[in-house]
Amino acid sequence: MTDAAADAADDTVTDLAGGVLTLTFHRAARRNALTWAMYDALVAACERADADDAVRVLVVRGAGGRAFVAGTDIGQFAAFTSGADGVAYEQRVTAVLDRIRAVEVPTVAAVDGVCVGGGLGIACATDLRIATPGSRFGAPIARTLGNCLSARTLDLLAGTLGRALTADLLLTARLLEVEEARRVPGFLHAVVDDLDAGVAELTGRLTAGAPLTVWATKELLRRRDDAATGPGTDDTDVVERVYGSDDFRAAVAAFGTDRPPTWTGH
Repeated sequence: MTDAAADAADDTVTDLAGGVLTLTFHRAARRNALTWAMYDALVAACERADADDAVRVLVVRGAGGRAFVAGTDIGQFAAFTSGADGVAYEQRVTAVLDRIRAVEVPTVAAVDGVCVGGGLGIACATDLRIATPGSRFGAPIARTLGNCLSARTLDLLAGTLGRALTADLLLTARLLEVEEARRVPGFLHAVVDDLDAGVAELTGRLTAGAPLTVWATKELLRRRDDAATGPGTDDTDVVERVYGSDDFRAAVAAFGTDRPPTWTGH
């Protein structure tokens, strides 16, 4: 099934096909710099991914081949008159990134080109990232706008890239080339010449997995990050739901036979 729609004054396009919901930032002339309407469309895609049982994976990507996202559109800052406006802005961006992290299905950032500022935050908030050879990553605000990131966004970047590399990128305002990025443990799932084919291969793996196993993994990792308590994170409700599911009982019964399990998410 394919279900496509244009949103946010045609600056975003959503498409559902084969269990994969894809949100494409479609503002190539501005290198997909984000307006608030585009941020809102991303949140709406997250809401849909959690509400629609037909969605097994959420993919975020940018159109045009030059950029995934080149940060927040400069026009969004034009009305700022005080530091309080900056606090409100960072809180709003943090809420978007938190919503991405909370999505119950796997999330993928498909990066083709520049991925900077808010784009880097979005990519780090997803579970997996896949990129083309010419992609670059960073937050060069020390030589562009002279603003700063919130503590929570810094924590997200440090948790994904490592503290030392996060400091390096922000303090020097340099961009991380893909060859260096692929050596950062866990940052890039793959670097591919054909992004469409790479995304199809990755999402095929993700949609084939047991939905409750996927959900439990994501939920407990999120709780661990939020509570910073590691093994002490309360997991009783998650473990009980998974082990008490019809999927688990059916898979146990099918194990060792010629019948592959059929996952229902229940």
